[in-house]
Amino acid sequence: MVSIKWLGHASFLIKAEGKNIYIDPYEGEYSEKADLILVTHSHFDHCDTSKIKKIRGENTVIIAPEDCVSKIGGNVKTLKPGEETTIGNLRVKAVEAYNYKRFKAPGKPFHPKGFGVGYLLTAEGKTIYHAGDTDFIPEMKNLGHVDVALLPSGGTYTMDNAEAAEAAIAINPEVAVPMHRWDTNPEEFKDKVEANSNVKVVVLGKGEEYQV
Repeated sequence: MVSIKWLGHASFLIKAEGKNIYIDPYEGEYSEKADLILVTHSHFDHCDTSKIKKIRGENTVIIAPEDCVSKIGGNVKTLKPGEETTIGNLRVKAVEAYNYKRFKAPGKPFHPKGFGVGYLLTAEGKTIYHAGDTDFIPEMKNLGHVDVALLPSGGTYTMDNAEAAEAAIAINPEVAVPMHRWDTNPEEFKDKVEANSNVKVVVLGKGEEYQV
C-alpha cells in the first residue's frame, strides 16, 4: 500500500516500500526522517533548506535540479528530463516541467524549460506523477501509465483549474490530486475532470492522506 499525504502547497510525504519520500519540502509537519527527498526546482516554496535539514539523515538520498545542489549542500543527485535512477525498490524518472504561457516579463517565463522538472515515482507497482510547477505541456501526453497525478491548479505560476483538468484528462491517471492551489476552489477542477473522463479526483486537506 502506497500512502500519499499532502502537507500543503506542493509538499507531499509518500510512504512506500517502508520508505519515507518527501517531495518539495516547504509546507506542513516535518517530524519523520526522509529516506528520499525529491525537489522539482529551486524556488523557496519547493526547496526549503530548513525543512530539508530537519528531515535529512545520514543515508537520505536527495534528487534535485543542478541549481539546487549548492543551495542544499552535501551529496545531491541530479536527473535531467528523461533520466531515471533506482533507490532500492524505488524508481525515479525526471520529466519536463515548464511554462510557455506564464511570464514574469515579456519572453521570461516564471519556469523556463530546463529550469525545473517533474517526477515519476514508481513503488510497489504504482506510479505517482508529481508535475512540479508547469503549464499543461505536450510532454504530459507521453508519460505512460500513471496511477496518481499530483497536479498544480492555482494559476498565476502554473496551470489553473481548467488547464489542470485538461492535463488530468490527457494524462488519464486512475486518480488526480490538485496541489499548489492557492485560494482557488479545487471542486472546480474535480467537477471538470470527472464530468469529462473516468479519472477520480481526490481533494486532500492539509495533513490528509490517500492510499493507493
